[in-house]
Amino acid sequence: MMQSSMATGAPIFALATGAGRAAVAVMRVSGTGTGAILSTLCGGRVPPPRSARLRTLQRTIDGRCVALDHALVLWFPAPGSYTGEDSCELHLHAGPGVIDAVGDALVALGARPAEPGEFTRRAFEHGRLDLIQAEGIADLIEAETESQRRQALEQADGALSRVYSAWAERLKTLLARQEALIDFPDEEIPPEVERAVLDDVRALIDETGAHLDDAGRGERLRRGLVFAIVGAPNVGKSTLLNYLADRDAAIVSDVAGTTRDAIEVRAMLGSVPVTLVDTAGLRETADPIEAEGIRRALFHVKQADWTLHLFDGPDIPPMAVGNALPVHTKADLAAGPPGVLSISVQTGHGLAILRDVLAAQATALTARQGTPPLTRARHRAGIEETRAALMRALAQDWPEMRGEDLRLAMRALGRLTGQVGVEDLLDSVFGQFCIGK
Repeated sequence: MMQSSMATGAPIFALATGAGRAAVAVMRVSGTGTGAILSTLCGGRVPPPRSARLRTLQRTIDGRCVALDHALVLWFPAPGSYTGEDSCELHLHAGPGVIDAVGDALVALGARPAEPGEFTRRAFEHGRLDLIQAEGIADLIEAETESQRRQALEQADGALSRVYSAWAERLKTLLARQEALIDFPDEEIPPEVERAVLDDVRALIDETGAHLDDAGRGERLRRGLVFAIVGAPNVGKSTLLNYLADRDAAIVSDVAGTTRDAIEVRAMLGSVPVTLVDTAGLRETADPIEAEGIRRALFHVKQADWTLHLFDGPDIPPMAVGNALPVHTKADLAAGPPGVLSISVQTGHGLAILRDVLAAQATALTARQGTPPLTRARHRAGIEETRAALMRALAQDWPEMRGEDLRLAMRALGRLTGQVGVEDLLDSVFGQFCIGK
């Protein structure tokens, strides 16, 4: 029987591959006793660590040895595994009967089905990654586009964590200098020591401020953008939505006011996921249902990252809905005003240019600038808390109070990476994962 090299939790298992018809299904097992479970399944023939071997999986039923599957087996003794525990992978044939039989055998051998995110939570608890890296892994699993994949992989690899760890180290040095000023007030400590402390605090304030001043680019890329399509009734909003979505997502009619509720369609523009929102036509109306649709349209405009304001007349309408891109429609029937993008879905005029403009705007709204970007509201709140504590420290006249604010800044950074006081966050962070991760 194999022995675990570190104290771990009870063994858990789950499929690491998705549901549905496939050739192979990967079952992951992790925790104390995984080595013994694997040895029993393989008839004592456990593969060398991190080497794939073909094995016949088996279990004993009513005193008889029953074969379950011919599987590719990998063994990862602690701490050299994803979770930091003794772990293994079983690459099974993906038939439901095979998966169920192996799952039943694992339960009989003392393992239990894993909870969502439990493998990654154990990796965090064993120091294999921090909270920000764990969130990057969650984003990597959900990534739809190349841009999202690159951002998520960078975060999972620790790029953002390294920035925060470097700030934490500088704060630790600052706090040590500040403690010296507190503990030895009557000693001959050169005045330039305090000046250096204050200068370093100012530098951190500037750097955290620049980090926050990113217009939400990382968060936008992670969740995807929202572009609202607005304009008067019958200017072609639904027709344009259907063209951009490449399907009939919205009803197109000559009857004004056909669209009464927002219709949302997901599209890829410039390697960025964008939700296009077709809204009710903007006009004065006595119809309470249409009026509610217009109210919702204006709400979506306020929430959108960008707005397309369509019109089919000779003049640009007032931009009552804020900063929007004016687009003249029905160019096959009448020319638009000079200097304005003009399109016709019927003839295709201007559509390629419009798609390029939308893709360029999506890219500009999510383009990286400077340090690895913030990707979640939790990160933004933590850095805002850190910066607020630093600004209080800079304004303090009493050394003791300045030292306390520097400690609070360090704690805020520590909560971001999971080093201090995050127990109440763990269920929220890891609950977003799929079962097998």
